[in-house]
Amino acid sequence: MTGAREEANAHRPTLPRRLSTRILWFTMISIMLAEVAVFVPSVSKFRRDWLYTKVETVAAASLAAGRSSGGPFGLMAPEDEAELLHSLGAQLIAVESQGMSRLLARADEVGPVDREVDLATESIPASIRAAFDTLLFGGQRTIRALGPIGDGTMTAEVVLLEQPLRRAMLVYSRNIFTISLLLASFAGLLVYIAISRYLLRPMRRMTESMVRFREEPENPARVIVASNRDDEIGIAERHLADMQGTLQRMLREQRHLADLGLAVSKINHDLRNTLASAQLVSDRLSDIPDPQVQRFAPTLIRSLDRALHYTQSVLAYGRAVESNPQKRVIRLRLLVDDVFEMMAGLDDRVQFSNEVPTDLEMEVDPDHFHRAVANLVRNAIQAFENDADEALVRRVVVDAVDVDGEEVRIGVQDTGPGLSARARENLFKAFRGSTRAGGTGLGLAIAAEIVQAHGGSIHHVEGHSPGARFEIVVGKHDGRM
Repeated sequence: MTGAREEANAHRPTLPRRLSTRILWFTMISIMLAEVAVFVPSVSKFRRDWLYTKVETVAAASLAAGRSSGGPFGLMAPEDEAELLHSLGAQLIAVESQGMSRLLARADEVGPVDREVDLATESIPASIRAAFDTLLFGGQRTIRALGPIGDGTMTAEVVLLEQPLRRAMLVYSRNIFTISLLLASFAGLLVYIAISRYLLRPMRRMTESMVRFREEPENPARVIVASNRDDEIGIAERHLADMQGTLQRMLREQRHLADLGLAVSKINHDLRNTLASAQLVSDRLSDIPDPQVQRFAPTLIRSLDRALHYTQSVLAYGRAVESNPQKRVIRLRLLVDDVFEMMAGLDDRVQFSNEVPTDLEMEVDPDHFHRAVANLVRNAIQAFENDADEALVRRVVVDAVDVDGEEVRIGVQDTGPGLSARARENLFKAFRGSTRAGGTGLGLAIAAEIVQAHGGSIHHVEGHSPGARFEIVVGKHDGRM
C-alpha cells in the first residue's frame, strides 16, 4: 500500500503544473480581463463626471450670486471669488445664458489653455481616448471645460489645471484594480474549490486507482469502487471499474491457460515420443505376413499418424508466438513453389497450380510467411482426405495480385467440399476453427497470427464454389521505406 502511494505521488505533477493551479490562474486572469473591459468605459465616465461636477458647481455659484444681486448674473465678492476658485482648483470661471456671457471669477495668473473639452458634443470614443491620455500622459496641462446645465439654456465654463483630474483618476484606477484583484481572487478561489471538489478530486482518485491497479492488477482490492454520481465522472468511474474487473478476469484466465498450456506441452511432448515409438512398432507389424495383421495394420498406422500430427500441431501452436518479423524482399512465386514441393508428399492425388506472377515482389519475413502459406495449403490438401471417388478433381491453386502497388492480395483455393457452417463461425480460433472433422484448427490460427504480425489480414471468401478460398491481404512494402 505504501509503495502504491509513493508511486502515485511520484506520478503527481508539481504544484505549478497541476490542473487545479492552471484553472485557478486562468479564472483569475479571465476575471481581470473582464474587469479591464469594464474599466475602460468606467474611467472615461469618471472623467466626464468629475468635469461635470466642476461645471455644475460653477452653475450653482452663478445662480447664488444672481439671487443675491437680483439679476441673472450676479457679482461675487472678491473673497467669494477666491474661495470658489480654490475649491474648484480653477483659474477662470464664466457662465453664458441667453447670449450673454459673464466672468464670475478669475485668478491673477491664467495660463494658456492646452486642451478644450466640450462635454455636450464629446463622443464616447473621444472621451475614452481623452481619459487615457490624461491618465498616462497628463498632469502638466491646462484644460477648458464647457458643459450645459439645467435645461440646456445655460453653459458653464471653467479653466483649470489637469493635475487634480489626473490625481483623482489614478486614485480611482487604483481602487478599481484593488477591487478587481480581490474579486478575481475570490471568484478564482470559489471556482477552484468547486472544480477541485467535483472534478479534480475524482480525477485524482481515478488516477491513483489506475496506478495502484497497474502495480498489482490481480488484486481485487485494487479495483476502483465507483461512486453514485450520475454525471460524466460517475460514468467514467463505472466504466473504469468494469474495465479493471474485466482485465482481472482476463489476466486470471490467461494465467490459468498459460499454466495449462505448459502442462499440456510437457504431456504432449512425452506423448509424441510415445506415439513415435508406437509408429515404429506398427511399421514392423505391417511386415508380418499374417492376414489378420495385414487387415488391421493400415488402420492402426493411419490412427497413429493422425495422433502424431495432432501432437505436432499442438506443439507448433505453443511455439507460434514469434518475434517481430524480420522483413526481406522476396519473390512470392518462388516461395509458393517451395511450399508446393514440401507438400507434394502428403497426397499424390492433389494437383498444385502456382498462378503467382513471376515478377511479383513483396517485403515479408520469409520464414514466417512460408509457414502461413504452408498452413493454408495443408488445410486445402486435408480437405480431400474423405474424397474416395477417383473421378473428383483435387486441385490447390495459389494466386496473387498487386493492388495499386501498395498491397498484395494472395488467394489459396481448392476444389474440395467447402466449409461447413460451424467451421465458418469459428474460423481462425484454435481448437474450434477446424475446417474438417477431427482437426484442431491450429493451422488457420497460426496463419492468422503470422499475417497479423505483418500488419495484414486474412479472411475466408464467402460464396466461392466449388471448394473454399482464403485470401491474405498484406502491405507490399515496409512502411519505413
